[in-house]
Amino acid sequence: MKIIAVIPARYASTRFPAKLMQDLGGKTVILRTYEAAINTQLFDDVFVVTDSDMIYDEIISNGGIAIKSIKEHESGSDRIAEAIEHLDVSVVVNVQGDEPFIDAEPLAKLIEIFRHDATQQVDLASLMREIKNDDEIHNPNNVKVVVDQNEFALYFSRSVIPYAREKNAGVRYFQHIGIYAFRKQALLDFYHLPMKSLEASEKLEQLRYLEFGKRIKMVETTHIGIGIDTPEDLEKARKML
Repeated sequence: MKIIAVIPARYASTRFPAKLMQDLGGKTVILRTYEAAINTQLFDDVFVVTDSDMIYDEIISNGGIAIKSIKEHESGSDRIAEAIEHLDVSVVVNVQGDEPFIDAEPLAKLIEIFRHDATQQVDLASLMREIKNDDEIHNPNNVKVVVDQNEFALYFSRSVIPYAREKNAGVRYFQHIGIYAFRKQALLDFYHLPMKSLEASEKLEQLRYLEFGKRIKMVETTHIGIGIDTPEDLEKARKML
C-alpha cells in the first residue's frame, strides 16, 4: 500500500494574501509545512500541488517535489485529484499548506484506518474533536459532524447538529477537523461528480462524498490544528517557533 501526502497550496487567500510565502523563522510557511510532512516519516512521498509559479519554484529550488495545477479548481480535493490521477498510489493524505506545526499522531491514526480495512469499507477518513463550549458549538465557522455507532459520518453542517430539543439526552458535539485521508478512487470519483444542493448550500465539499454514497470514517482526536490564516496567526507562529 503506497501512501502519500499532498499539500494543496494556493497563492491567493481572501483573509491573508500570499500567506504561504511569508517568512517563518528564515523559511517560508509552505516550505516549513512541506518539511514537517516529510519529517513525520509516515509517507512514501510528499508533494506540493499549486497554481502558483512562485510556490512551485520555492519547493523545487529547495529540493522538494511540486506539481503545477493545470486547471482552476474550486476545492482542495479537486486540485489533489488532478495531481494524483495518473500516480500509482493507494491512499492520499491531504495536509493543509498553512499548518507548519504538523502533529504526526492524528495523521498516523488516519493511515491506520486503511491498513486495517481489508474489505475496503472506508472511502475516506477524517478527524473530529469533541466541543462543549456553547460559542464553539454555535459558531458556523466550526463545522459539526454527527456519526453512527461505527463512527461513520452521517452529516456535516455549519449549523448545530443535532438540535438539542431534549437537553438531558447525553448528546456529544463534534467539530470536524479538515484533515483527510482518501482512497485514490474515492478522490477521483469526487473529481468527476457534480456539486449537488447540500454541498452548494453549506459550502462543504465533504457533503459531495456523502451525497454520492461514499463512506467517511471519523476518528476522534484532541488535535487542534495551528493554521496561519491571518497576519496575527503568523506572529503567533513566529513566537512558537
